Amino acid sequence: MNPKGRTRETKPATTTVGTLRMLLAPSPRMGPMDVGLAALVTALIGFGVVMVYSASAVEATVVFRDPQYFLKRQVLYAVAAVVSMLAISRIDYHKLRPLTYPLLGLVTLLMVLSVIGFGHTGGGAARWLRVGSIQIQPSEAAKIALVLWLAYSLAKKQERVKSFSVGMLPHLIMAGALMLLCLKQPDFGGAAVLLLLTFTLLFAAGARLGYLLGLAIGALGVAAYLVNSADYRKARWLAWLHMDAHRQDLAFQPFQSVMSFGSGELTGLGLGNGYQVLYLPEAHTDFVAAIIGEELGFVAILGLCVVYVVIVARGVRAALSADDEYGAYIAFGIAILFGAQALVNLAVAMAVLPTKGLTLPFVSYGGSSLVTSAMAMGILLNVSRPRVTGNTRSSTDQPEASAFVVSEAGFAPPSQACDARCANSHAPPEDAALEGAT
Repeated sequence: MNPKGRTRETKPATTTVGTLRMLLAPSPRMGPMDVGLAALVTALIGFGVVMVYSASAVEATVVFRDPQYFLKRQVLYAVAAVVSMLAISRIDYHKLRPLTYPLLGLVTLLMVLSVIGFGHTGGGAARWLRVGSIQIQPSEAAKIALVLWLAYSLAKKQERVKSFSVGMLPHLIMAGALMLLCLKQPDFGGAAVLLLLTFTLLFAAGARLGYLLGLAIGALGVAAYLVNSADYRKARWLAWLHMDAHRQDLAFQPFQSVMSFGSGELTGLGLGNGYQVLYLPEAHTDFVAAIIGEELGFVAILGLCVVYVVIVARGVRAALSADDEYGAYIAFGIAILFGAQALVNLAVAMAVLPTKGLTLPFVSYGGSSLVTSAMAMGILLNVSRPRVTGNTRSSTDQPEASAFVVSEAGFAPPSQACDARCANSHAPPEDAALEGAT
């Protein structure tokens, strides 16, 4: 056989095959993942499926003549989300390093396509790309891609993070580019989340507080300008401030949402017995929390808040116990993402904030949001898995020198170094002395 032919056969056919081989290659031994966190998220996804059905059955019947139209799709999304989460939790997060820039470039390209005319418009915003019967929302993936890139960059720069030109400016430029693409869709809420992720990760990495304070002040100024420069944003802001006067037009959605929480009182009207599903627009997506409050009451909303607090706390714990700064930044960023998005969604549903268009993680209807969030949770679960280190050979084999002995041997005089190594080895002193001589 031609040797050259054999060489060609052993090469990967495409870059995709090579990437899959890298991801599926054996990883260092890992301990168990955070089973409690995985079970909590899985239960939350299941709860979301139930609430989506309760909130969407009326609309699905009227529009599609099928009360289970949204339920069937959400079940498929939920299965894909759980499978993705468990599969990614088994892939060592260190293997994501070489994929950082390809993922960031792909997401940026998709967002550019969504704003230059290829995006599918819904609710006045071109946030989706249609691939056959599937709709993809690139801004959801952009949040995860930005977290991975910030973690990679900040872990690599370490002490240079305190420098403005090295630690601040490049990250602000990249985040600003993604935020600008979000604003062009327009997606003000998504842009705000990207800024928050950048701010918190820079803070966690040790950036100068003066720079961060300036960033916060500048962000408030830009936000005020953006609200006043767009008529629809300004009108929505004024309607939110004067909700009673606009409850039949621009403030109709938040007003009905507040009515839902009031109707539910402490324990709710009962699952499937809510009335606001007849009046509240987007009840199964951005305002599913209002239906939860009406049908299951304040107790369920309080329990939901506790669940998100636990998710954030477990994520922060994974960050503090991570093996390296790269993993710590990833875990911290993902935890903040879930916490911030849940907080904003609930605040909007209660009319504490103006309408933003952010989904409730793991609960709201939508494939892009649910599957992307589950994939991010899979990465977080992998970071939470302790790496098994140390000698894995049997006790009858010659053990390796510990880090303590190595450091002692490196700084002590030769005779003391030999004594230290001999004391920590089952080998005869003569053999240890010969090893020190070599």
